[in-house]
This record gives sequence, structure tokens and C-alpha cells, in this order.
Amino acid sequence: MFSLQKYKNKKIAIYGMGLTGFSAAKALRILKAKVYCWDDNKRIRNKAKKLNFKIKKFWSNKNLIDNIVISPGIDINKCKIKKYLKKNHNKIITDLDLFFEFNKDALVISVTGTNGKSTTCKIIEKILRSANLNVKTIGNIGNPFLFSRKSKKNIFIFEISSYQLQYSKVFRTKHAAILNISPDHLERHKSIKNYIKIKSRIFFGQKNSDYLYINSTNKYSKMIKKIFKEKKIKSKLTPINKYTSKALFKKIKNDYFKSQGNLENLSFAYAIAKKLKINNKTIIQAINKYKGLPHRQEIVFSNKKLLCINDSKATSFNASLQSLNNYNRIYWIVGGLPKYLDSFNLQQVKDKIIKAYIVGKNISFFKEQIKKDIDYKISKNIKNAVSDIYSDLKLYPNGKKTILLSPSAASFDQFKNFESRGIYFKNLIRRKFKEN
Repeated sequence: MFSLQKYKNKKIAIYGMGLTGFSAAKALRILKAKVYCWDDNKRIRNKAKKLNFKIKKFWSNKNLIDNIVISPGIDINKCKIKKYLKKNHNKIITDLDLFFEFNKDALVISVTGTNGKSTTCKIIEKILRSANLNVKTIGNIGNPFLFSRKSKKNIFIFEISSYQLQYSKVFRTKHAAILNISPDHLERHKSIKNYIKIKSRIFFGQKNSDYLYINSTNKYSKMIKKIFKEKKIKSKLTPINKYTSKALFKKIKNDYFKSQGNLENLSFAYAIAKKLKINNKTIIQAINKYKGLPHRQEIVFSNKKLLCINDSKATSFNASLQSLNNYNRIYWIVGGLPKYLDSFNLQQVKDKIIKAYIVGKNISFFKEQIKKDIDYKISKNIKNAVSDIYSDLKLYPNGKKTILLSPSAASFDQFKNFESRGIYFKNLIRRKFKEN
């Protein structure tokens, strides 16, 4: 798999045996490293043991380990071995670091930001494949970085979260995009300032032959530019504005790109494609064929009277705001586990919302956020919300309505993940309205 010999006979600890941990353990074992694995979940430890990975409390021997590969989901300030990890912080590496060491010659396009990462990665992938380029999209969007085999011919597109960037050290990317910033994951990063610093790590390893793309209209872009200057980064800074390519975008005949958020995502993809010398004809053809990802403003049902949208991926108010701006006469299903320190400002969209239907186990939070601006009903769960909306539709017979699931919250209080929440909603809608 890899020709690198650097890790041969090195003692490497893997902390966290999810997909990322398993991929790192397999890669390092092939490199003849001595791999010691641990997960705080006993069931996962047993799974690793069955796959012949050595399970060991590596922190009990102070001098045992040369490096520690830590899974992105682990917060070293809160985990069970936080004292050990803080003391050995210089030994921590990530699968992102390992990927770069194994693929130093690969052309890497990396995308981060608060919203729109997956969509932007897929738009870039669509354009590049239309130009007959060999592309792999990996990272937060699909397979872990180390699932991909080394290939000089591949262009790698990375979707990277703040969790993945937080502990990385030697990562370098040819094209780095920071789409937008809004408060997110603050329960881990503590402040928006820290969150921006971590997101900015995407360009720390860049050289003067590399490119950085940032959103010039985002209110936090000044902070990113300041970090760029303070770190004396030599890459070429490219501000992105969704209005810059207005003439080109007029040629696009794809309703998916009517929303401002998706136009913004497209602006980043277009700028990167042009740096790769892809012509406008190829780009336009690719974009006109592009189909959006599920659970992101996904049209579930549409007729002359009703539009049903699954936006389950919207796990913060800022993410929901994009959907609320795009539609009219909205019946809004909202609720779940709210993001830490999230707050709602409905002033610019309150006239678009007929009524909100609050679901989940944090009713009081959402009630406080919306009660001053819009009418609401406490539905408790999505099934009840759809039934409540069905009854309320009769009260407003005129004009096309929109049923919008855009929860502004994580799903874990009632669902395994946002995908299962979205699928549940889609099935309810199809049964309720296609049968009527």
C-alpha cells in the first residue's frame, strides 16, 4: 500500500477506533509499525481485538509510545486520558498528517467552513470528472483519508472539519477553501476566535505555489486574513464573491443553483476549476447536470399547491437561515439538540414563515428563540408535526405552501444522525401527500 519506511518498528498508539482509527491502524500495520489500539467503548475494543489489533492501555507506560494517532471526535480536554494527552501533545498526529506523508506529490483540494462543505466538494468533483480528470473525494464526506491508495494521477478532494484540523501538524494542500464561518462546535472550541484559528490551520502548510480561497462577504473573513498575514503564509490569497461570476452563472439552467448558499458554493468550485485550467463550456455542462446531495434542501414532493423540502442537514440556525430565505409561505419543522450558544435572529425571514412546529426534547429552548417573532405549535416529534401541518394547510387554502424540515439542531435526541432523520421525514411526506 505505501512505500514509506519511516514508521517501521515505531510504537504507535491509536486512540479511538472508529472508521478513522481502523484505517490508520491498518495503514500503520502494513508499514510494520507496532500498533497499540484503544477505544473507551468496550464493544468497539472487542471488535478491534477480533480483527487482531493489539488492545492496550498505552498511557499506563510513560515511555512506550512514539506517536499517538487521535480520532477527530475525541476532545483531549474532556476524554478519560486527558492528562496523558496534554502532557504528550507533541506526539499527537492525525490521519490527515499521515496521508500527506504518504502522498506528498498528490494534488490536494481541501474544503472547510461551517456550511456547504459536502456540496462544494461534490460540485468540484462533478466539474473535474467532466474534464476527464481522475478524482477522489474523501475525508469528512466519505471514506477516511487513509482508505485511499497512493496514486500520482489522482486529484484528491478533501472535506475537512474543524475536528480534523485541530490536531494536524504537517498537512499541506494545493488549494484550500474556507467557505464561510458562523458559530459552531463552540462546546469544544470555546469561542468563535478559537474556532476560526482552527479552521485557518487548513492553510498553515501552504507554499507560494499554493492557493487559498476565502469568502470576502463573510463577516469573519477579516479575522482569517489577519491570521494569514500573522503566519506569513506565502500562498496566493483569492477572495471569493458570489456576484463576481454573475455573467457565467446566467448560463446555468439548474434550479438547484437558485439559492444564494449554493451559488456561493459554486463560486468557490468555479474559482478552483479555473485555476486547474478547465474551460467554461465544460464547467457549465457539468453544473447543469449536477444533482444536489440528499438532506440539503432536497425536494421531496412538489405540485402546484405544495413544496416539501428535506433540509435535515441544517444543524444550526445559520444553516436553516439559507433555506428560510429561499422559500415562501413556510411551515417550518424545527428542533432537536441545539448547538452550543446558538441563537436565532428571524427578522429577515419571519414574514416568510406561516408557522413553526417544534419537535425534539429541547422544546423550551426553541420556544424562547422564536415566540416573539412567529406563530408556533409544540408537536414534540416529526410525525406529529407533519400531521399538524396537514390539518393547518386547510386554514390557508390560497397560494403555494412550503413544508420545510430544517431543524437548526443536531438529531441525536430522537435519531441516530441527520440522515436517518431526513429519511424518516421523506417517508412520512411521501405517504401523507402522494396518497392524497
